[in-house]
Amino acid sequence: MATSSNGKSAGSNGHATPGGAHHKKIGKPALDELLTPTAVPAHKLVLRTLRRSDFKTIKNIMDQVYSNMEGAWSADEFSALIRKFPEGQIGIEDNGRLVAAALAIIVDYDKYGDKHTYAKITGNGKFDTHDSDGDTLYGVDVFVDPEYRSLRLGRRLYDARKELCENLNLRAMVAGGRIPGYAQYASEMTPAKYVEMVRNKELVDPILTFQLSNEFYVRKIIRGYLPYDSESKAYATLLEWINVYYEEEEKLIGNQKSNVRIGIVQWQMRATRSLEDLLQQIEFFVDTVSGYKSDCVMFPEFFNAPLMALTNEDSPAVAIRAMAAFTEPIKVKMMELAVSYNINIVAGSMPVYRDEKLFNVAFLCRRDGTVDEQYKLHVTPDEASYWGMRGGDKLKCFDTDFGKIGILVCYDVEFPELSRMLSDEGMKILFVPFWTDTKNSYQRVRLCAQARAIENECYVAITGSVGNLPRVENMDIQYSQSAVFSPSDFAFPHDAIVAEATPNTEMTLIADLDLDLLKDLNTSGAVRNLRDRRKDLYSVSWVKKTERDDELLEQGAERVPKTSRRRAIAAG
Repeated sequence: MATSSNGKSAGSNGHATPGGAHHKKIGKPALDELLTPTAVPAHKLVLRTLRRSDFKTIKNIMDQVYSNMEGAWSADEFSALIRKFPEGQIGIEDNGRLVAAALAIIVDYDKYGDKHTYAKITGNGKFDTHDSDGDTLYGVDVFVDPEYRSLRLGRRLYDARKELCENLNLRAMVAGGRIPGYAQYASEMTPAKYVEMVRNKELVDPILTFQLSNEFYVRKIIRGYLPYDSESKAYATLLEWINVYYEEEEKLIGNQKSNVRIGIVQWQMRATRSLEDLLQQIEFFVDTVSGYKSDCVMFPEFFNAPLMALTNEDSPAVAIRAMAAFTEPIKVKMMELAVSYNINIVAGSMPVYRDEKLFNVAFLCRRDGTVDEQYKLHVTPDEASYWGMRGGDKLKCFDTDFGKIGILVCYDVEFPELSRMLSDEGMKILFVPFWTDTKNSYQRVRLCAQARAIENECYVAITGSVGNLPRVENMDIQYSQSAVFSPSDFAFPHDAIVAEATPNTEMTLIADLDLDLLKDLNTSGAVRNLRDRRKDLYSVSWVKKTERDDELLEQGAERVPKTSRRRAIAAG
């Protein structure tokens, strides 16, 4: 009982007891009421790693938290986490009672990218996706006993995860987060608008607001991450926290380079007597550039055009189809050269005739013996009318031993959507083999390439051919000035040109590229083109269905066993 201001005893509800005065007037509480001690639960919170013996308590909490989303993990799933990554399973106990937990694995994030599903990145609950050599801590689950939600234990768990990231030297922490508040606004706004409103503190979401306050930022919005999450309308946010103390560890051998040396060949078109003559010329340049310990050498578009004169065909359409017969032996030779000279080769581009269709294809011959290809997607009006050439339908970002690269053949670089999609997949160097006949057509390639370097915060290398081919109709004259471009900021050359060839002269160009400068630009540049994009307003996406789309569909939630169709975790 407290004593009222008039000396009579009053109940805790602010009204007088039967033996006292009239009910107390609403207003400032009396000083003695303010000083009256209230009963405060005695807590003793301890942060620790989880044990297998915790499963019964874990199950009880999860069954309460996820009563409308399939309840707890199974004992086998929980044991798999403890066995594979014991340090990553964190709990908080109060007076010996477990009341909150955060579960996580380590992944090599490049293997999954931003388009992953929850089922795929957790291995359908088996967690065989955990990779102790990975670079990213992936949040599998966070939950708090409903009785303890007022104590902000989620923040403590996130702080513990951040500490774990720093101590294990992991690049980042990533998680999929529900947006349960979206359901009541779904008829009024898009998920992107809802996320923007929460970010601008115009709305409060019980989960996203908490995550943003813990230094996470939204990488993208995912549809179908957890299809059965009706509160979020099946949407989720893909969130990331960056470890600013991360230091890339260098392996003793086979380490991916931060400084890359590339060589590009400004190729002289000249009459050739045979395929062997052309192969000899190719080997000369591969030998020369590899002698400077370069990581990669690039040839121009249609560098094998001199062979067209050997076909003795008057019609350009027939001649280029005949020349396509030389493409396979040239590719095989370049694969051999890549291995024997220990250098990656961007083998310009060559015509490929398959199933009565003519394509223009760039080949990537890696020094480990593997080969890949990028079809030219946009054919010029001239290529279509003279040769009947058609464009490909797939865009690839290639892994190499010096990082992720893209290849766009000539006209393709004039379409900014392509390089933007490659950039979204982590491309750091864009290679552009081209063929142009006049300076104005060359300028289109050059100026667009420079724009792509700035837009995507990457390096762009371009190279073409010089000289004349009198007996080859439609490829008789050439114009080229090969170059390597960089973004435009203080850390790069003042004119954003790393290296530049003499126009219309056969020569090689060697350039060193510092990939670490691109990282610095992304976080501390004068402008940050990649980070400042208004993804809430626009996006670039691939429309045509591919084999990759089929693969993702097969891994969708409808194919995942019930015990593994986990909820998009409340706090990651």
